[in-house]
Amino acid sequence: MSEKKKVISVMIPTYNEEENARPIYEAVRDEIRKDCPDYDYEILFIDNKSQDRTRRIITDICAQDPKVKAIFNSKNFGQFNSPFYGLRQTTGDCTILMCADFQDPVELIPVFLQHWEEGYQIVCGVKTASQENPVMYKLRSMYYRLIKKFSSIDQIEHFTGFGLYDRSFVDVLRSLDDSTPFLRGIVAELGGKRKEVPYEQQKRRAGKTHNNLYTLYDAAM
Repeated sequence: MSEKKKVISVMIPTYNEEENARPIYEAVRDEIRKDCPDYDYEILFIDNKSQDRTRRIITDICAQDPKVKAIFNSKNFGQFNSPFYGLRQTTGDCTILMCADFQDPVELIPVFLQHWEEGYQIVCGVKTASQENPVMYKLRSMYYRLIKKFSSIDQIEHFTGFGLYDRSFVDVLRSLDDSTPFLRGIVAELGGKRKEVPYEQQKRRAGKTHNNLYTLYDAAM
């Protein structure tokens, strides 16, 4: 009798990602099949009330592939609340959170899994460089240092949420009653044994970023 495979959940938030939804699905699927054949998997999209064809494309993917599921928000709940809720709906032994725009490299999935198998409950992707606008990267660096200086909680610089979370930590998220959850702070405060994996953030594959100075300032506050 063969041993039951562990299940990886890959959770992908979307908002107006019609050019990226199918390519990121195919990239994640192919990466797991090629480099992680000993695992079963599910892919969960959570869409934050897209106004383009994103939902139609995801619906088609779900109809074609039973390993893909989707949550369609009734309104835009913001860039923090939606991924947080999506994480809580995953069913895998671990969950990998990644963006739909290819700035988070899918090639790190097997690296994350390797560290998870070593006993780390959380594996954080930490940017050491970025192909984004250098001014924005500099501003982000200043922000992280400022928050770290004034916070009583250990902060993870240049951690966007991209990473792997053990089911035990996802259960912690399910137990929280927080109307304005900040996942990065929760990871730093409540996360278990943690491994940080450096990577260079890539450019968006397609489409325009949904962030601007106002949304970044609002997120920072």
